[in-house]
Amino acid sequence: MTHKVDLNADMGEGFGPWRMGDDTALLDIITSANVACGFHAGDPDVMDHTMRLAVAKGVGIGAHPGFADLKGFGRRPLPLPYSELGNAVAYQLGAAQAMAKRAGGRVRHLKLHGALANMASVDHALARACYQAALDVDPDIIIMVLAATAQEETARELGCAWAGEIFADRAYNDDATLVDRSLPGAVLHDVDIAAPRIANMVKVGGIVAESGKHIPCQIDTICLHGDTPGAVAMARGIREHLEDAGITLAPL
Repeated sequence: MTHKVDLNADMGEGFGPWRMGDDTALLDIITSANVACGFHAGDPDVMDHTMRLAVAKGVGIGAHPGFADLKGFGRRPLPLPYSELGNAVAYQLGAAQAMAKRAGGRVRHLKLHGALANMASVDHALARACYQAALDVDPDIIIMVLAATAQEETARELGCAWAGEIFADRAYNDDATLVDRSLPGAVLHDVDIAAPRIANMVKVGGIVAESGKHIPCQIDTICLHGDTPGAVAMARGIREHLEDAGITLAPL
C-alpha cells in the first residue's frame, strides 16, 4: 500500500523584532505552512515575509487563527462567545487571504491555533462556529482538524473538505487529544523516538496514545513544531525517516 502525507508547521509567529523559530529552514522541509494571522502572533510584515518565502519554495499556505492574546501566545483558554470567535476566525482568514494574494499565493487551508484548537477538539459547537465562519469566507477551503476529535466530527458534519492531522512531537491521551504541555513527556524532543513512532502511525492508519491504545483515524498531514529546541533537526530527521519508510510527502 502506498502512503502519502503532508508535512505542516506553524510559522510566521514572530512579532515586530521578536522572532520565533527558524521558518526559513523549516520551509525547506515541510510541504504546508500554517501562518499566524496577527492575533496570537504575527503581524503584516511577518506574514508578508513568511508567505513570500513559502511561495518561492512551493509550500502550501494556510491560515492559523487563534485567540487575540499576544502575551499568552494564544495558549490560554479564553471563555468568549461563539459568535465572537467566529468573527475572529473570519477576520484572521481575510487578513491571511489578502497577504497571500499580494505575495503571489493563496490560502488553501485553515488550522486553529493553540488553546482555541484544544477547546474545539472537545467542543463541537465551538468547532462549528469557527469552521462555519471560515467556510462562509471560502467554501472550498480545507479545514485541518485534529484527527479523531470533535474537530473531525464537526468537519464531517459540515460536509467540507478536511484533512486529518497528527502531531510528530506530541504525546496523545486515550481520547486522541494532546497531553497537556505542562505534563512530563508531553513534548517529544528525541527524533530517534519521534520519527519511527510517527511513521508507524501513518502505516497503521491511526494514533498510538501514550498508554499504547490504538485510535484508528484518517491521517493526511503531520505537524512539525518549529518553536521547540532542536525543531529544525527534528523536522529534518522525521522527513528523512518517512521517506526512508517509503512514505511519499506531498502538499494537501
